[in-house]
Amino acid sequence: MRLPSLSGLRAFEAVARHLSFKLAAAELAVTPTAISHRIRRLEEELVCELFHRQTRSISLSAAGQVLLPDVRDAFQRLEAAAAKLRDVEGPDNLTISSSASFVGKWLVPRLGDFQRLHPDIDIRISTSMAFSNFRDDGVDLGIRYGRGSWPGLRADLLLHEDHIPVAAPALVRGEHPLISPADLTQYTLLHLSAYPDDWQSWLIMAGFPDLKPVGNLTFDDPNTMLQAAINGLGIALSMRAIAAADIAAGHVVTPFKLSLPKETAYYLVTPIASQGEPKITAFRDWVLAQVA
Repeated sequence: MRLPSLSGLRAFEAVARHLSFKLAAAELAVTPTAISHRIRRLEEELVCELFHRQTRSISLSAAGQVLLPDVRDAFQRLEAAAAKLRDVEGPDNLTISSSASFVGKWLVPRLGDFQRLHPDIDIRISTSMAFSNFRDDGVDLGIRYGRGSWPGLRADLLLHEDHIPVAAPALVRGEHPLISPADLTQYTLLHLSAYPDDWQSWLIMAGFPDLKPVGNLTFDDPNTMLQAAINGLGIALSMRAIAAADIAAGHVVTPFKLSLPKETAYYLVTPIASQGEPKITAFRDWVLAQVA
């Protein structure tokens, strides 16, 4: 039997872990439609159904339950093999895993303060799309976006998240001033593929459920979408934490105070077994002070 596609197996493992096509797509930085297609192709290759699909939920089929442990073990073995190729790091090296968008827009601008306070701790940042298992990949702690419940991990709340409209200052003060949500009919709306319904939800909250913009642009990456807003391509509905530095620098403005709340948040996660290590405690104390 020919081996099934690696991308299909990765999509299967992520969906099985989240029991959500949307969350799996966000983790792997693709669209939910792409995840669905990968799963369908994998099911065709294996000639079996891996998930039971209901209207608002999914669950593993009997075949999916059989397949999942071996797929998960295979990816862990691949991660362990890759880790052996890296340089062996000393006890004062701290490896942090997080999304590229959070690292670039929130963590990096603040990281110099931690280095000043702890010059003896060397930082390595991993922006892998996959969740760390903290066992074979050398990661000490992670910053994750979710609901705060991961078996075997301590989770400290960092930031509650909401999504806010942001735009280049020159755009909203130009030919078509952006004064009311009704004025969005004069603009292109920038979307994030992981949250395709966010703009519609925001418009419903604002009282304009039937508003039609000039156009729509969709991005897989939050940083790319935000850069498009900075460049004046349209109005983005961005995560507040991702946009905060550019708002402070004046690269974008928030034309409306209304924000779209989310049930998910950013958490600092560490294995329970290593949560008390001095370098981990030092970073936890520092990052919690940053968000305080």
